[in-house]
Amino acid sequence: MKKVLAALLAYFLGALSLLVYYQRGEMPAWIYRSDLAYKSTWAGILGGLMYLFRAVYMNYSVRKRWDSEWEVWYYIRPIVSGLSGLLSYFILRAGLIALDAIRLSDAGSFGFIAWAFIAGMNVEKFIKKI
Repeated sequence: MKKVLAALLAYFLGALSLLVYYQRGEMPAWIYRSDLAYKSTWAGILGGLMYLFRAVYMNYSVRKRWDSEWEVWYYIRPIVSGLSGLLSYFILRAGLIALDAIRLSDAGSFGFIAWAFIAGMNVEKFIKKI
């Protein structure tokens, strides 16, 4: 369980450092050209990490059902969550799903990011819906 927590903290610190580098303007130019796709991927990763941190304390502390066979799931899930966040961006960008009929200044980008967070947090349901 400690290895899983260490890996999840490393993912979280990595995601935060990517945000810091992004905010400072230290990322490659192609990332800034794909701004919303990058933010959607990042939001998907954070959604997945939130789900995983909750899964650790629920399975270890609350239910007392920690099983080391599931550890690979904890390591791979943040990557799958990031890919789900990116896929949600493409689905929204393609117009397959509409978020809102009213256009506000930044509402579109916040909707993309929120949708990506939810997609990253609920990977199984997201994939089934696709």
